[in-house]
Amino acid sequence: MDRENFLAERFEEQRGHLRAVAYRMLGSLSEAEDAVQETWLKAARADTDEVENLAGWLTTVVGRVCLDMLRSRKSRREDAFDSSLADGSAEEPAVRIFRRVDPEREALLEDSVGTAMLVVLDALAPAERLAFVLHDMFGVSFADIAPIVERSPETTQRLASRARQRVRGKTDVDDGDRMRRYRAVDAFLRAARNGEFETLLALLDPNVTLRLDDAARLLGAGTELVGARAVAERFRGQALLARPILLDGEAGVIVAPRGRMLMVFTVGFDGDRITEIGAVADKSRLSAMELTVPSANGA
Repeated sequence: MDRENFLAERFEEQRGHLRAVAYRMLGSLSEAEDAVQETWLKAARADTDEVENLAGWLTTVVGRVCLDMLRSRKSRREDAFDSSLADGSAEEPAVRIFRRVDPEREALLEDSVGTAMLVVLDALAPAERLAFVLHDMFGVSFADIAPIVERSPETTQRLASRARQRVRGKTDVDDGDRMRRYRAVDAFLRAARNGEFETLLALLDPNVTLRLDDAARLLGAGTELVGARAVAERFRGQALLARPILLDGEAGVIVAPRGRMLMVFTVGFDGDRITEIGAVADKSRLSAMELTVPSANGA
């Protein structure tokens, strides 16, 4: 087996892992596939004969590629594609180029990461996101991450710590009442998706209100409602794209198709029952909110 075919075989073994890293870095399957392909192109041109840990080396390469993509993204959004890969070459590459994105596969990837997590990660600075993703999600050492972000290992550790604080909130100590409300919101959304009307009623205060800002109305969120039966009927069979999140430290709901925040719902409680739901889609209000996700043991 010649060198290129051997490398291609080893690369294919790591493709799923590299895609997972890139997706968490970029929040887009199409861009993640571009990053993986660029990683292959770099690997094919590099001298990897002396690389002892090819999987680890490829992880750092895809991290660097993603960091460059994040830094150059600016206003480029989800559906932007790099036309330079379409070079018209008739020769089939040793490693496949995935140009068409399977929506079902992207949905599975999004579920594996969490919609709320993708939105929170998107608010991080590129270097913070890289340090957090590679270290906290994939166990890459700060010593290996440091050359990618061009910082010392100590500074890289601080980048990850700052990102962790923004992702998880100002404290890792879980408040019992807050997490109980978070789980109640999660139960409400599950009941809504499953069409469980009686469960929705049990979670709602009899006099619950649903309020909407003007931007939410324009997005088709409906009209304002009062009463548990009316609100339960509105949400029954809905909320397919809605996920629980912490909004300014309190339990709420985010709607973020493909990881892009569209709308949030603030949720008010009296005891264990929901008394108020507020749909917010105004961009200025959304940008002012602190979005965090609870730690795994807290949710």
